[in-house]
Amino acid sequence: MSAPVQQPPQPADGKRKGKAQYVQAKRARRCDAGGPRQLEPGLQGILITCNMNERKCVEEAYSLLNEYGDDMYGPEKFTDKNQQPSGDEGEDDDVEAALKKEVDDIRAFTEMRLRRFQSVESGANNVVFIRTLGIEPEKLVHHILQDMYKTKKKKTRVILRMLPISGTCKAFIEDMKKYAETFLEPWFKAPNKGTFQIVYKSRNNSHMNREEVIKELAGVVGSLNSENKVDLTNPQYTVVVEIIKAVCCLSVVKDYMLFRKYNLQEVVKSAKDLSQLNPKQAAPVGNGREAKLESGDKSSQSDPAEGKCNQEEVPGNSEEVKQTKPMSETQVVNEGGSKPELGSQVPREPKSNENDLA
Repeated sequence: MSAPVQQPPQPADGKRKGKAQYVQAKRARRCDAGGPRQLEPGLQGILITCNMNERKCVEEAYSLLNEYGDDMYGPEKFTDKNQQPSGDEGEDDDVEAALKKEVDDIRAFTEMRLRRFQSVESGANNVVFIRTLGIEPEKLVHHILQDMYKTKKKKTRVILRMLPISGTCKAFIEDMKKYAETFLEPWFKAPNKGTFQIVYKSRNNSHMNREEVIKELAGVVGSLNSENKVDLTNPQYTVVVEIIKAVCCLSVVKDYMLFRKYNLQEVVKSAKDLSQLNPKQAAPVGNGREAKLESGDKSSQSDPAEGKCNQEEVPGNSEEVKQTKPMSETQVVNEGGSKPELGSQVPREPKSNENDLA
């Protein structure tokens, strides 16, 4: 009686163990063939944001990056290992077939390692990270945006922003500070100098403080050269800080405000389109023009440049409220109204006074 009861659990346990071992072996084989499959310290690449369709975003990223990558660095070249073995021809056919199969497998694995662009798991929703090999991400992305800015030709539908990542480290303030001391030298160490701003964004991370990170990185830039100055309207360099889980991604980019915060959907729009969408924001002209136009973007919450513009506009509104203090109730409803609306409110006051007197 005990034998039939003990037999069913054995094959079930055997199947589960075999399946678990197979899945682990498959994952290990993928990691060995294509390198790291998730975002980790020590990688270079391109951080891409999309809108609810990551698979389509990866396809568009491969197409766009390969197009401009071939223009800048030439087509990808893979080593051909299909060479006939030099030796005696009296070997068995089975041995030759086995060796040829092994060589083909090794070639397939090495091709995956040598791929110029490879997608890895970013660790955040609607974010794709493309690992790069043998290229400079900041130059490639700048070339893409510069061409799209000149031609005004839209080439993507799902991709929103494309940020180059020149280096990654652990997302802890001490590790970030130590890494930034050497990472920022090519741009800010004497005799190099320039104006800069720091743009911070954090995803799936709760132990980092935005103000603390910006303060520490700004101190590092100032220690490299005292002539480096902060400019939140039209900086020469923009230090991009993207934190995802426990990984910090850093890069230094140019023309950040000119290229609409590296937004591929906004950079192809003309000045007329921008003025029609945001007529109030498109009116200012000057160095802060691009910064104010960009305030319509959802990602502007983490941009210090727009914070300054908003702080500068607040006193103007408060003065208007003080000047029209008797009409405070109607002023709240018609906030930011034109002069005709204010004029239409003037005759209402005598009527209210007559009613009070009556």
